[in-house]
Amino acid sequence: MAPLNLAIVGTGIFATDTHLPTIKKLTSLLKPVVAYNRTKSKAEAFAAKAGIPENKVYDSLDQVFSDPEVQFVDALLPVQFNLDAVKLAIKHDKPICFEKPIAANLEQAREIVQLSESSELPIMVLENWSFLKATQILKKDILPQLGDVVAFTYNATGPWNSDNKYLATNWRLKPEHIGGFLSDGGVHQLALLTDVLGQVATIGALTKQIKKESGADDTLFSTIKMKTGVIGTFTYGSAFAATDKSTKFKIYGTKGSVVYDWSPALPKHKITYQLGSSAQDKSEEKVIEIDEVDTFEEEFKNFAEAIEKKNKRLIRVPPTKAFHHLAIVAAALESSEKQGSSVKVESP
Repeated sequence: MAPLNLAIVGTGIFATDTHLPTIKKLTSLLKPVVAYNRTKSKAEAFAAKAGIPENKVYDSLDQVFSDPEVQFVDALLPVQFNLDAVKLAIKHDKPICFEKPIAANLEQAREIVQLSESSELPIMVLENWSFLKATQILKKDILPQLGDVVAFTYNATGPWNSDNKYLATNWRLKPEHIGGFLSDGGVHQLALLTDVLGQVATIGALTKQIKKESGADDTLFSTIKMKTGVIGTFTYGSAFAATDKSTKFKIYGTKGSVVYDWSPALPKHKITYQLGSSAQDKSEEKVIEIDEVDTFEEEFKNFAEAIEKKNKRLIRVPPTKAFHHLAIVAAALESSEKQGSSVKVESP
């Protein structure tokens, strides 16, 4: 099987530092053949690194999508342009994957869902946390041992990192997408939460902005009710003063509990669980250390398989799923405006 020819649209930091190295690891599956960036010099520099000929560095998105050599488009655009890219993909019958969050707002996200559902074209939102091995271990191996799941706590908090190379990007400093950093990073956390426990029904939240560099509210504390009736708390923020970066997800069942800890200080992601319906009959703690997969590789493999088999149903993160993650953020922001009142999460 020959590798798929792809175009990289948006050749900034993440394309250069993450997508290109990943593509180079998957030479049997992927071959970069076209590059585009609004600043052409950046596309030319990227093309030189990717082995793309100079005549394949284009001046417009229309040129990219019109090129018959291109078999799919990898788009890394400011999210307010995702809808336009999807429209071009549909027009030219080119499969497209694009970076999260799905869109700048729910109206755009809903239109992307509608376009996707009206076509058999593979369309994927790049939310790589949906490919974590830990998710499947929790869902398939651990949760069935815990009886009925009743509650959870999810905490992803850490200190402000002024060396973060993504902070200086203008579309993040002056976000046009709802939630700013809360949606940009929060959809990762919400992908993990919902992959394990299902969809969120309602959320009551308070948000605030700690750092002016965030451009919008950057901290979220909330209470959540899942569609299954499970209740829990969800805390997310990385704009605090000096503190340990902590990322922990604890799930309580009628027959035990489990903690998934992927804090950076740990050498490996770790799942710790114990069984028993009370303090008197609890088991010894059991620990699973996870040799985690490269989630960026896994999402490209997934998308390539969907294209090769011409089956969009193989895609792990279709627009409908990514819509739900952004809709949770939107509901949290609405709740905060209502002083924390519970808000229903919208459907596509």
